[in-house]
Amino acid sequence: MIAPIDFTQCERLPNRAYNGANGKKIAVRYDGDVWIVKFPPSAADKPTALSYSNSCLSEHIASSIANMIGFKSHETRLGTFTNGKTKIVCGCRDFTASGKILYDFCSIKNTVIDSETGGTGTELDDVQETIDRQAFVDPVSLKAHFWDMFVVDAFLGNFDRHNGNWGFLVDPTTGKAEIAPAFDFGSCLLPQADDDIMRRIIDDKTERDARIYNFPASALKENGRKIGYVDFFHRHADDLLAPSLVRITPRIDLAAISAFIGDVPFLSDLQRTFYKVYITARYEALFAQQKVCEHPYFGSAMPTGCAVAEEIGTLRHGRFDDI
Repeated sequence: MIAPIDFTQCERLPNRAYNGANGKKIAVRYDGDVWIVKFPPSAADKPTALSYSNSCLSEHIASSIANMIGFKSHETRLGTFTNGKTKIVCGCRDFTASGKILYDFCSIKNTVIDSETGGTGTELDDVQETIDRQAFVDPVSLKAHFWDMFVVDAFLGNFDRHNGNWGFLVDPTTGKAEIAPAFDFGSCLLPQADDDIMRRIIDDKTERDARIYNFPASALKENGRKIGYVDFFHRHADDLLAPSLVRITPRIDLAAISAFIGDVPFLSDLQRTFYKVYITARYEALFAQQKVCEHPYFGSAMPTGCAVAEEIGTLRHGRFDDI
């Protein structure tokens, strides 16, 4: 298990600030590098028994899994910060610390001046048009990244991948632009789920299926309605999603993910089992049940680690009497 970091002891960097609505953020220097410390937002106005959401846990777990399956994402570490009260926080290495400038997709969308919608619009057709017409990076590479990101977000249940939390890095000296590592995973893996909800998802297939087939949905829209991930996979595994499924599916190793979750600090036994069960269930709904692994694009490539389902089944049915 990687030891958590006490970010309280790190040097504060008051000349750096970060946007975003999902909790407070500060900059610190840790081990010679600049890190963003993200604090959990209050859950007081949410339908949950939590005092603070689990978004910091979601940020670390989801971004780490994204990196494990080959989708370049920011580096994260869990830790604590004490300011009267000690809170679990997520440290994110600042990939703009070298001087590169982050331009989110919302800003890029605004450069397409004859588009009918503004930068915040998430209608899928409009987003795809912007990808084709923007001039920052190669449109073909950007489209591949976009659909890879969609597949990863679907797997991790991200309900908030809007135009403001993905984008590009530009070197102000050379003008060269590149696709930024993925970031902002705090809305993955049901961050508002308290212990009662976790137990219900583990023990009740109806509760579990509701949180896979009904919600969370993508922030992207078709005809004004948010896209349901499983339905979209069912409709587009053979066309829009096919190249990304070829790249990503064989890299999903559920056994490795299970082992990683087993080593995440701060988690209770209930939380560890919840994440394993929920991630496995999302995998089965999106990849196994849709038979995408049998798609002709795949050839003989098959995902690994399916035996972890038996281990999780044992956890689900036998070890919660004392929790």
